[in-house]
Amino acid sequence: MFAVIRHYPFDKKDSAAIDRLIQEQFVPIIRKAKGFVRYYWLDAGNGEGASFGVFKDKGGADESVALAAEFVRTHMTQLLRQKPEVIEGTIKAHD
Repeated sequence: MFAVIRHYPFDKKDSAAIDRLIQEQFVPIIRKAKGFVRYYWLDAGNGEGASFGVFKDKGGADESVALAAEFVRTHMTQLLRQKPEVIEGTIKAHD
């Protein structure tokens, strides 16, 4: 299994709009990525958020990065302060 974490800084006044966009529009898109297992969005409440996606392999994780980049480019450029930090790798331990 492979995971992708993306960290997003944004103005906390835009938190509700970002949460809604992700739930209503992005989640249905990411579910279609090859090897999709799970996706989580965390709004830290202080102008930061993070997503955590789990995929069966690196190919699905790479597809998710491309899907997220396209979604941000077309729907969220006005809401985000900068490009997200992306961390990805093989899941080595879980329960």
